[in-house]
Amino acid sequence: MFERQIRIPSPEEILAEHPIPAELARIKRERDKLATDIIAGRSDKFLVIVGPCSAHEPKPVLEYVKRLGKLNERVKDKLVLIPRIYTAKPRTRGVGYKGMFSQPDPEHKEDTLRGIRTIRELLLGALEESGLSAADEMLYPENYAYVEDLLTYVAVGARSSENQMHRLVSSGIGLPVGIKNPMSGSIPVLINSIYAAQSPQVFMYHNWQVRTEGNPYAHAVLRGRVDNYGNDIPNYHYETVMQVMESYADPEGALQNPAIIIDANHSNSGKRFRQQVRIVEEVLQNRLYDRDFKKIVKGFMIESFLVEGSQEHDVVFGQSITDPCLGWEDTERLIYDIAEKI
Repeated sequence: MFERQIRIPSPEEILAEHPIPAELARIKRERDKLATDIIAGRSDKFLVIVGPCSAHEPKPVLEYVKRLGKLNERVKDKLVLIPRIYTAKPRTRGVGYKGMFSQPDPEHKEDTLRGIRTIRELLLGALEESGLSAADEMLYPENYAYVEDLLTYVAVGARSSENQMHRLVSSGIGLPVGIKNPMSGSIPVLINSIYAAQSPQVFMYHNWQVRTEGNPYAHAVLRGRVDNYGNDIPNYHYETVMQVMESYADPEGALQNPAIIIDANHSNSGKRFRQQVRIVEEVLQNRLYDRDFKKIVKGFMIESFLVEGSQEHDVVFGQSITDPCLGWEDTERLIYDIAEKI
């Protein structure tokens, strides 16, 4: 039984209420091209999707993104920095804080309509103040339509990569969609997800039968796996990356634009956030060692915020209330190091 509480306006209504100004739309198109050119191999630049585990409050996120925008100006010849503004938080057991989309104030009850408006204002503000369009996780495929004009990168999480609707909606997004390996770490499942997202599809979406042409920019994100006993097993090492590269070339279903992004946190680090620095360094060394590895590994995902670590309640400005993150100083050093070594 479902109790109706608040009618949520359609995406068209919300976009009309909070439209993207023409100048910001132009900047976003330029950013989209930078990102798609990397995934398609038309650019030798490197993607770095970096930011807090979840965006729980606008002010610290805007401060973080402003700093990232200034840093982007210094490394833009080598890197394309995309701020993580993740507004929906997956929960393993389905309870707890679920992100700004459903709970714009983590200390108060759910308010989805306010959440949608808060997110659009945040994404618009971030783009205006920093010149950087953002990445978000498509946890709920129906929700993507409310922000589709503001994002440059879309992530499909490990819990969602086997879901049919996530695959279908990804096929209609003309942007880089990073599909994470499932929690089990299965590479065949990951490849099947990418194949589905790259293929034309027909399905129902927002009360319409829609047709897509397939998304050639759908690609793999390796985030580690969890074994049957709950242990985190990394998959950023050379051997796994090369196995994924070989799977891309499977003659039964060869995929377009082979690309891998390495998620330096989650099961790759065991959520030990400082390990992200070591993991990035190892991947950079492997890129120097092997030409094929260098060609297919096209970016990192890094969890970072103003203040390192995490907190249970929103007391420290700019510190995560979900998974722990690198602090700003370590992040800045790491990004300079990536730019120097790619």
